[in-house]
Amino acid sequence: MRSTAEAKAREALAAEGFGSLTEIEGAATLRTKIDVDRPPYKILGACNPPLAHQALQSEPLIGLLLPCNVTVFEEDDGRINVSAVKPSEMFKVVDNPRLADVAGQVD
Repeated sequence: MRSTAEAKAREALAAEGFGSLTEIEGAATLRTKIDVDRPPYKILGACNPPLAHQALQSEPLIGLLLPCNVTVFEEDDGRINVSAVKPSEMFKVVDNPRLADVAGQVD
């Protein structure tokens, strides 16, 4: 079921011009690094290159927040959770009004 939700998330991202630049298998990483077992937890690093370029032109520090992460994991009750932070809120951290337009497009 998690793989179905992940596939649908990727399709939805692609429909909006986003691809996945990075993938982090959270459970596997924690197992390898600190010998902790946890349920599967995937982080997709979503990116729309033209919008990323536009954002970087307005504010080089925005790179600290790129790519936009999307998480996919199973809740304790079996529901699949697919989440992302709203870019227009996240970009406020940089405090540059020139980012408002691109943040709205990314939203």
